[in-house]
Amino acid sequence: MTQPLIDLVNISKSFDGDIVLDDLNLSVKENSFVTLLGPSGCGKTTTLRIIGGFISPDQGKVIFGGEDITKMPPNKRQLNTVFQKYALFTHMSIADNIAFGLKIKGKSKGYIQDKIKYALKLVNLDGFENRSVDSLSGGQQQRIAIARAIVNEPKLLLLDEPLGALDLKLRQDMQYELIRLKNELGITFVYVTHDQEEALTMSDTIVVMNQGYIQQMGTPEQIYNEPENAFVADFIGESNIVDGIMVRDELVEIFGEKFVCVDKGFGNLTPVDVVIRPEDIDLVEPEAGTLKGIVTHLIFKGVHYEMEVTTPGGYEWLVHSTDMFPVGKEVGIHVDPFDIQIMNKPASEDEEAVGVNE
Repeated sequence: MTQPLIDLVNISKSFDGDIVLDDLNLSVKENSFVTLLGPSGCGKTTTLRIIGGFISPDQGKVIFGGEDITKMPPNKRQLNTVFQKYALFTHMSIADNIAFGLKIKGKSKGYIQDKIKYALKLVNLDGFENRSVDSLSGGQQQRIAIARAIVNEPKLLLLDEPLGALDLKLRQDMQYELIRLKNELGITFVYVTHDQEEALTMSDTIVVMNQGYIQQMGTPEQIYNEPENAFVADFIGESNIVDGIMVRDELVEIFGEKFVCVDKGFGNLTPVDVVIRPEDIDLVEPEAGTLKGIVTHLIFKGVHYEMEVTTPGGYEWLVHSTDMFPVGKEVGIHVDPFDIQIMNKPASEDEEAVGVNE
């Protein structure tokens, strides 16, 4: 088994008595694209800054390639950071911005010139050497910030919400650019965002964080299709999260009706949380559904219709479908067994926050 590039071991960090990270453990494999995802205040940026050496943990170790770098200053670490605010030097040309780190390292003029050309080509800004920073668009400035980072040939690139200031179309373009760069350069990326779509699009591994704990870690498919708790299910995409009773293996009761599922091992007559994605609900004729309801809300979203279906007892099911059912129509709700996710109910609010990182 290959050694991880980064190992965070029992990392804890507090600010003014508030615990931001609590005994966090995280391994990052070489040449992976790992995204730290979570709401504001969950600890994702603090984790990134501890890896970068900008802040020190109160407890724990940062291991890089098998070496303890916990006390090593940022400029000695084999990594670079790209921030949301690009931190470009406006009084310097593009070439001088990119060359800044190389000049500090004492590289030769010829080497620096070659590297500038190479970096600009990589970020599709050939011939921009003599332009000023102020003449560039936000997207171009972001590309220069990335070029400045990769020109130093870091083993690890840290990106702290680098696309947050860009408009939607530009952000999507840059997502593809970052994937391409990562594949071409073989650099390990650790990326921080609160944007679920961004995380699902770019990552090979997503680390979902909340209240200083890792809630779940896995591939985008695992995180989306197999959430391990209600927080992850609710945070990644849209979900219907309802109370259920696990009657027995592969059978769950929801609002008094029994649904066949594929989950086992929850015991008999056990209260559980049930997660059903809006796109996994089929609306059928009332008599063909397991539950009956009335369409109470309808919006056309372009790719699909978004509807709310209210069932007896007042629960409003969120449904995404390419078929349109008008408001007021009675429908049946059908869900295939493998589209029903069963989760243990947390015993307490603390357990809900801790999730899988206990």
